[in-house]
Amino acid sequence: MKNKSALSDVRVIDLTQMLAGPICTQFLADQGATVIKVETLKGDDIRRAGPYRTDDDLQVFGGYFASINRNKSSISVDLKSEAGKELLHRLIAGADILVENFRASVMDRLGFAYETLHEKYPSLVYATVRGFGDPRSGESPYADWPSYDVVAQGMGGIMSITGSEQGPPTKVGPGVGDIVPGLMLGVGILSALHHARRTGQGQFVDVAMTDGILALCERTVYQQSFENRTPGREGNHHPLLCPFGTFAAADGWVSVACPNDSFWAILARVVGREDLVDHPDFATNAARTRNSAAVNHIVHEFTERHSKAELIELLGGRIPFGPVFDSHDIFHDEHFRIRDMIVPVEHPGCKTPVEIAGIPIKMSETPGSIRHRAPILGEHTESIMRDLGYAPVEIARLRKEHIVKSDPPLV
Repeated sequence: MKNKSALSDVRVIDLTQMLAGPICTQFLADQGATVIKVETLKGDDIRRAGPYRTDDDLQVFGGYFASINRNKSSISVDLKSEAGKELLHRLIAGADILVENFRASVMDRLGFAYETLHEKYPSLVYATVRGFGDPRSGESPYADWPSYDVVAQGMGGIMSITGSEQGPPTKVGPGVGDIVPGLMLGVGILSALHHARRTGQGQFVDVAMTDGILALCERTVYQQSFENRTPGREGNHHPLLCPFGTFAAADGWVSVACPNDSFWAILARVVGREDLVDHPDFATNAARTRNSAAVNHIVHEFTERHSKAELIELLGGRIPFGPVFDSHDIFHDEHFRIRDMIVPVEHPGCKTPVEIAGIPIKMSETPGSIRHRAPILGEHTESIMRDLGYAPVEIARLRKEHIVKSDPPLV
């Protein structure tokens, strides 16, 4: 079937590993880009991270890798060898975009510095995501520090405003320290690609994980600037909007957000407190924020007397409201099935499909798609090399010399 996706004419060389880079290139692949994942002979470390399904008798990669590397091809090559470097140059020559997330200077030492590649391939978009950014964009004092999600969350500021008021700084559950910068890098890449196709001029695109988290925490910046106040942890409520948070139900938790005064009026009547609709201490969001303890107590007293199902009947569709779902709830909720957000895919070694998160970006004319599962290490090495003009005898020799690794597709 012809690829009709928006990025079907875009070719990406993916030198990323772990989470921030692969999630970025996967979003490009979901929209139709040809993404070639270039891995070492051992492969991306995440391949071995699991978890594995109980019926997986191959364990070539687990759920973590499967969830962020779909729609990609894999070529396995020793980039420290001269033959491996030549192979990478051939790949780059036919590409629009190169993405890497090594520590700063690794690509320089390999002979693939941005400046070198820009001179040879002037329209190439070269993109990086690192813990503290690349020195080309501003040399951080932490530029040489390795980083993971939890470090970016801590230094970017999100942990300082997450958690209960009396508790310790709290890590946000998903790896937002990787995922948010990865998504921001995707925006930068597509902006640079648009410019390159208009002018023929490629450029360097750089996102620091810590910068991405700071941008996510934009509220803390204006609070510090406008009020000279350092925000702290506020639990599950909001310092500027009220009511706006989570409340206990008889059998779980629900979210309620009524900073809009008309929504507050509906909520007040449902909870049996019509007297609060026009009360000067409750009628406006500013007044409710000043009296947030009283407001939250009133809402909590109401929600805890009802089950989530009862609250759905009372509040669902009338005000901004929703039950707090766990993954089990999500797998059984009609919304996520209708929206194709839980998608079955074939998995090597498993007799039945596994399920992964779907594509959240819906496009009417050029829809993205999950065309195939994540690749086995080196699964496409030979076919990619043939496309680059390598003769079968050359491929065999490089494989024998351990310059490349080629694993046949598994049925």
